[in-house]
Amino acid sequence: MCVGVMGTALASPLYPLYQAHWGLQPSHITGIYVAYMVGALASLLFLGRLSDRFGFLPVLRHGLVLVTSGVLLSALAWSVASFVASRVLIGIASGMITTSASIGLTQLNRSSNVMRASAMTSFAMALGFGLGPLVGGLMAQWVPLPLVTAYAPSVVLGVLAIYALYQVQLAPAASAAAPAPFALHDWLPRITLPQPALRRPFLIASLGAFSTFSIFGLYASLAPSFMAHMVPWHGPAVSGLSIAMILFLSAGFQWLARPVHTKTCAIVGLGLLAACNLLLIATTYTNLPLLFVLSVLCTAAGHGLVNLAGIAIVNKVAGPQNRSGLLSTYLVVGYLGTILPILGVGWLSDHLGLPVAIVIFCVAMALLTGALAWLAHRTPVIDQA
Repeated sequence: MCVGVMGTALASPLYPLYQAHWGLQPSHITGIYVAYMVGALASLLFLGRLSDRFGFLPVLRHGLVLVTSGVLLSALAWSVASFVASRVLIGIASGMITTSASIGLTQLNRSSNVMRASAMTSFAMALGFGLGPLVGGLMAQWVPLPLVTAYAPSVVLGVLAIYALYQVQLAPAASAAAPAPFALHDWLPRITLPQPALRRPFLIASLGAFSTFSIFGLYASLAPSFMAHMVPWHGPAVSGLSIAMILFLSAGFQWLARPVHTKTCAIVGLGLLAACNLLLIATTYTNLPLLFVLSVLCTAAGHGLVNLAGIAIVNKVAGPQNRSGLLSTYLVVGYLGTILPILGVGWLSDHLGLPVAIVIFCVAMALLTGALAWLAHRTPVIDQA
């Protein structure tokens, strides 16, 4: 999980270098970022049920091969088109990896504690996403040929992870594969929903993922651009570290919140996401580094708690027969949060300026997360263990 998703956000601190190298506008950068998300979305829609059919381990192996190939293509990218192609390939692999690894961690969990399995899943995902921009930013700041060398650690770790996974042998119960190949209707995109009585908490979890992915997407795609106006520190290492810190702190909050009830995690996390957007608005008008730090801390805490609650809700409402389908649906809604709002921010920044675009985005996200926190408070506790 960590190595597989590491390559997905690795390019974030490199975007200003690509912008200068190819003469790109902010909307072009958000478009490149969204290309990865489109690949991930297509993977979840069309390939999300592969793990149910063939077992999580074969899907995870092939996903790692694809993501390592995509990272290598990013390092060799000679044009915008080739770089976009590499991002789409990484997105497809990311959807395969997050779904199969999440199912694997749940299946191999020896405890019946849902929150423990959910924390391990979201912790591994956040850690991997955080390592990418951290390594990419540090390499880009101090190593020659950053648009090539920054990808080297991810390629090396990817090769080691592929080798390691092919050494793993699982008991038939955990890795059983269906004998029959997919029929045509199995490949068609399909949204899976839980039984009607459980759809309200699942909807809150999915829209919470939409919010967290959207807010993190703003940092990942445009942090180097808007940080230049907000804080006195600059460079790929700074933007990469800020993105990584959100995810590392998110992972830490998730680990600490394992004993906390799912509903409490959801309410507090959504409230923190609303607060982080208000703080980011204040930072836009004041340019105070302290407010930016507080915004990052609130973002990290909200990101961690909402993702932990979301994965736990999916595990609670899902059964063995629809777990990967519900997880794919949950992630599809989340990835839409990184596509639609971020494209809107890119378009608004070209026409109204980046500060105005950020304010509009933050107002919309604060209203959404505040409403979701109220809905979560009014929603009964899920009885399923």
